Amino acid sequence: MKKLLSVVALVLSVITPAFSSPPSNFSEAKVIAKQKIYLDQANSALGELYCGCKWTWVGKSGGRIDPDSCGYQTRKQQNRAERTEWEHIVPAWTFGNQRQCWKNGGREHCVDDDPVFRAMEADLFNLYPSVGEVNGDRSNFNYAMTPGVAPQYGQCKTRVDFDQRAAEPRDEVKGLVARTTFYMFDRYNLNMSRQQQQLLMAWDKQYPVSAWEKVRDSRIASIMGHSNPFVTGDRQWTQGYKAAGDGTVSAIAGKPVPVTAQPTLAKATGAGLIIGNRKSQVYHLSIGCPGYAQVSEKNQITFDSEAAAQAAGFRKAGNCK
Repeated sequence: MKKLLSVVALVLSVITPAFSSPPSNFSEAKVIAKQKIYLDQANSALGELYCGCKWTWVGKSGGRIDPDSCGYQTRKQQNRAERTEWEHIVPAWTFGNQRQCWKNGGREHCVDDDPVFRAMEADLFNLYPSVGEVNGDRSNFNYAMTPGVAPQYGQCKTRVDFDQRAAEPRDEVKGLVARTTFYMFDRYNLNMSRQQQQLLMAWDKQYPVSAWEKVRDSRIASIMGHSNPFVTGDRQWTQGYKAAGDGTVSAIAGKPVPVTAQPTLAKATGAGLIIGNRKSQVYHLSIGCPGYAQVSEKNQITFDSEAAAQAAGFRKAGNCK
């Protein structure tokens, strides 16, 4: 009888791994992501995020790309083309730029002083191995359709429009990308433009949850303590969706820290945050202003309303419609 119970316990330990605490920082998250989520995916048919390439694990959380497995050709950055990197599906710039800490000193300041930012940066649902070069090219660009962009990485179907600062992932992961984005914006109460919502809702509908996405969700849930409700079907994103803000606490050294203890930006009155250019003292709206995505990161400052921008001495860009 004892032998039978031991066998059952062993089987259960393989099927349902013991719950462990969420990672406390990005470095820890990468190691956990390798060991508990993607370890057996290096040679899977789906491959890494953007191009479907297989890879070989190297070190604690790194990897070396097999370009022949996906027909990958280097565009420009050979070193990054040869390795995997951990892509934030929702870029750190996107969620960090909506935190007060980012305004006060950028990413480094957020890592040092904002436990909520650290929780977002280390959120396992938002991480995925990718070809380093494509990860770098994608930068902090929003997702979009890029019909006029020719193939840039051999047979890799992901395309980056540098002029429009936009990236279109391959079809196989568009649904996953959409539902991950919904999760991040919902959990951390972020603002998403109307155009981005419309595109991602279309991808969510066109590319349903796959078998692997369900497995991935289950593996991450066993660590994070919750699933992505947009994968499980418990929530559905609609235009104008009101974020639940479930991620209002972040465990730091085992102690919950309320988001309200950290200064945050108020919600924008329009479809997204307003971006100002410190150098030109001009601000851009997320809708109707061509320069919204063209302000260099070092010159960016965000406002939650036009009134706030104008009060700070900024004027609306002349090419806004």
